[in-house]
Amino acid sequence: MTGRDARAGGAPRARAGRRTGVITLALIAAVFASPALQAQDAGMDMEMGRMQGGSPPPDARDPHAYSGGQDFGPMKLELADSQSFGLFRLENLEASSADGDTEMAYDLEAWYGRTYHRAVLKAEGDVDGGELVEARTELLWGRAFAAYWDTQLGVRVDSGEGPSREWLAFGIEGLAPYWFEVEATGYLGESGRSALRLDASYELLLTQRLVLQPRVEANFYGRSDPERGLGSGLSEVSAALRLRYEIRRELAPYFGVEWVGKYGDSKEFTRAAGDDPRETRVVVGLRAWF
Repeated sequence: MTGRDARAGGAPRARAGRRTGVITLALIAAVFASPALQAQDAGMDMEMGRMQGGSPPPDARDPHAYSGGQDFGPMKLELADSQSFGLFRLENLEASSADGDTEMAYDLEAWYGRTYHRAVLKAEGDVDGGELVEARTELLWGRAFAAYWDTQLGVRVDSGEGPSREWLAFGIEGLAPYWFEVEATGYLGESGRSALRLDASYELLLTQRLVLQPRVEANFYGRSDPERGLGSGLSEVSAALRLRYEIRRELAPYFGVEWVGKYGDSKEFTRAAGDDPRETRVVVGLRAWF
């Protein structure tokens, strides 16, 4: 058979193949265009939409429960958010010197609980000559509401020189973008008293063991409290720079400098007591946690 004969014989088969392909494509298009298939696709889209958002149905299963409510006895699986943990952190235990006067100060925090709920204890104070000059103690209940953020509700007690004060405390604490540790707490007390405390710090790793920590704290009060030497508005601002060396992560001595300033009526109360409303202190201390 010559090449011309082969082309002549193959032409009918090629046309038949093209007709078969056209018919197949037409059948596929008809199937996908059918109302039944379109309704099925719409139902699947709606189902996927319900799965990816919106409120769960009333009979939705607890995502933390075992499938079918099964209990595996002694081999029961326990995840981190179902166990209780505790931490004690001595943020600062330090001696400070200003104008030849030496004081001791402490700042600690402890908590116990789970990932989403925990009891929190905060305490901060100054000791001069073996006597407690000023102290703030808070007992709070913390609840996580977002990644790295907790709400806190509880009580605060101020003690030291002057009469004690009790407050209702509420605020937030967490890790802001760029690794800033932030606290903002409001307080309501007796006789219409109110207060606000803001605290922010940052840890700059100079090496794997040498850490520089700047910290700023500001205190505001809604009304004056002459018996405790507190004025209304912005009462006190402190800024500190501490350089610590971590012998271990849990144990780190440090030294640094702290600047403290009184404002408004608080400045006048401090002057009337014979103290300087502006102080620059050299601090040496220890930071530990376990």
